[in-house]
Amino acid sequence: MQENVKENKMGTMPENRLLISMALPMMLSMLVQACYNIVDSWFLAKVSEECLTAVSLAFAVQMLVVSFTGGLGVGINALLSKSLGEKNFKEANRAAMNGILIAIVGAVVFLIFGLFFCEAYFRAQTDVESIIKEGSSYLSICMTCGFALIAQMILERLLQSTGKTLFSMITQMTGALTNIILDPIFIFGYFGLPAMGTAGAAVATVIGQTVAASLALIFNLTVNKEIQFSLAGLRPKMSTIRRILTVGFPAMVMQSVGSVMNFGMNQILLTFSETATAVFGVYFKLNSFIFMPVFGMNNAVVPILAYNYGARNKKRMTKTMKLSLLYAFSIMTIGMIIFQTIPDKLLGIFEASDNMLAIGVPALRTISLSFVIASVCIILISTFQALGNGHYSLIISAIRQLVVLLPVAYVFSLTGNIDMVWWAFPIAELVALALTIVYFLRLYRKKIKPLELPVQE
Repeated sequence: MQENVKENKMGTMPENRLLISMALPMMLSMLVQACYNIVDSWFLAKVSEECLTAVSLAFAVQMLVVSFTGGLGVGINALLSKSLGEKNFKEANRAAMNGILIAIVGAVVFLIFGLFFCEAYFRAQTDVESIIKEGSSYLSICMTCGFALIAQMILERLLQSTGKTLFSMITQMTGALTNIILDPIFIFGYFGLPAMGTAGAAVATVIGQTVAASLALIFNLTVNKEIQFSLAGLRPKMSTIRRILTVGFPAMVMQSVGSVMNFGMNQILLTFSETATAVFGVYFKLNSFIFMPVFGMNNAVVPILAYNYGARNKKRMTKTMKLSLLYAFSIMTIGMIIFQTIPDKLLGIFEASDNMLAIGVPALRTISLSFVIASVCIILISTFQALGNGHYSLIISAIRQLVVLLPVAYVFSLTGNIDMVWWAFPIAELVALALTIVYFLRLYRKKIKPLELPVQE
């Protein structure tokens, strides 16, 4: 890597313009991804409620793939962007290549699960054969071809790490649109193809991910000049891997905790009915329209903060944090208002029966009370990841979802009133907010405030 590379825009562009230029492409692409999530379930709901329930139960395992890759991406982002801020281009390149190596190992693990364990996973949750059959076929395809999603996410994160978010937006949108177009063709069997149901949705998903991954690879090879791709670069360097995993592993576990929570909530809700589980799955599809843009902003904030932390620019860091908090708070407020005012219309997208509406309307209204609180947590947690303190994120997530949310939901379920179960979400979010503020103030005092001082020779 040549050291005469011009100054990266993360250190020079005005903060608001920089945040918008990096976050907006990610937010738009994630909105398209959220649209895919809705369309996918909308088509399957037209097949049967069992198909919708099957995909909802599969979601917990799919989240593991996303958690692994997303957490790894956070680790790569933080190290790569910080190294660029320090003008250490050699370490930035090692971060990219060793990150890809870790991703390959993960893809092999998920391949093994897809080949041998999908049916056992579903039988552990339900004895309804139609759900087991549809869910197993869907999940086995997604997991055995999980390398496509992993490649897409990692290659997009490399583009994001160097500030080229427009290109990652193009790849995500292309993959999602491919998925949306192919969904009805494979699910219902158009153009002479057999109707494949949930398996068709999985095939469309994998094809979309493969298209996006291929495009992301092309962009990295042609426009991402700050990274040099080579087989030699895949040679493991333990110090680099350790630095990636120091941030990335807590992020992986943090996001995997969400998968455990999803599985646990499904078990609690199945004591009421399969419809309750379908409602929970539908909620996650719907909330992605609100959370995905905020997560897109989070993905933009991490490299900006990491770069400027490496460059010791406290002013740019604090202004970026304030702006991102304002934008995230505004998005979540709008989302809460929508969920409060038209929950029946939102559920109607999924051909909701009267029973589903009776369960779902109170669910959406209650859970959405936590949206505004979550916005603050998401943005402040990006600071932990950018500055190499991902374990704070892990602790907060574990306490929120495993120590508070699941136990409270279980206790409330003992009342026999399913409407009480949903209150576990805002309660858990309040606890998470308190912990997040405590950790942020500690991190600000130890790492951000000292940036005002001159570097000791």
